Amino acid sequence: MSADVGYGRGSLARMPLPPPSPTSTAVVTGASSGIGAELARELASRGYGVTLVARREDKLRELAAELSGVHVEVISCDVGDADARATLFDEIEQRGLTVEILVNNAGIGTMGAVVKSTPDAEIAQVRVNVEAVIDLCTQAAAQMVARGRGAILNVGSTAGFHPFPGQAGYAATKAFVRSYTEGLRVELAGTGVTVATLNPGPVRTEFLASAGMDERTFAAAFPKFLWMPARDVARVGIDALHHDRGEVIAGRPSQISTRLTQIMPRRLLLTMLAKAHPALKRDRSARRGPGTHPALDR
Repeated sequence: MSADVGYGRGSLARMPLPPPSPTSTAVVTGASSGIGAELARELASRGYGVTLVARREDKLRELAAELSGVHVEVISCDVGDADARATLFDEIEQRGLTVEILVNNAGIGTMGAVVKSTPDAEIAQVRVNVEAVIDLCTQAAAQMVARGRGAILNVGSTAGFHPFPGQAGYAATKAFVRSYTEGLRVELAGTGVTVATLNPGPVRTEFLASAGMDERTFAAAFPKFLWMPARDVARVGIDALHHDRGEVIAGRPSQISTRLTQIMPRRLLLTMLAKAHPALKRDRSARRGPGTHPALDR
């Protein structure tokens, strides 16, 4: 279940996904696990060749071995590294492939009070969640518009709909993804290029453990009905491209809860979030030591 958010089809020209072809590929960043791996599986199940991109090459090769019936490429790349990122599209072209679909899924985040974090950890999430999205979208859009077809999916988060004490930097990067993708979508209207944002709510992936947060502790702070399997989230995202839905929130419970946060008085909302966030509770009880760690690929 998904809902169009804010800037769905409206007056924009319909731009469905380009059909699969032997020389085209769908690039999925952060494909080593979680939502990224499921997005790759979903695309492959629809007949699209995929290029799996992440830091952990062993995990990518495991996934590549699982996918059958489509052409799969593996590229080990830290998209938070500008130099490594600069050669990504050239590498794909050298393999004889055209990027028809780009999925910016790679994401890292910190959890806990900013004063318990480090500048490096806070800036790292900006490099991955913001800089990489701008860089790869700019490169891909230029190529796609010149061909008159293509699709871009940027993975945001329901955390991007409001400030989020305990994940202040992460939520801000996802607010950027929403704003940037909305603007890009309107700019590319009528060019044949589809642009969409996928906003998951809570999902059981490696993200929490990699951010130094116990999954059970975090899950206890949020109702069970909000949690959604990564595979279902991925399907919502690819459907958003296929049906040109613009921006979607994955799952009816997350749609409702996100709407509620938008109409609640902001001071009340932020106070409630700060009191409930398990990472802030942890930091308040510990009163010492670093409280945040950068997460791995989403």
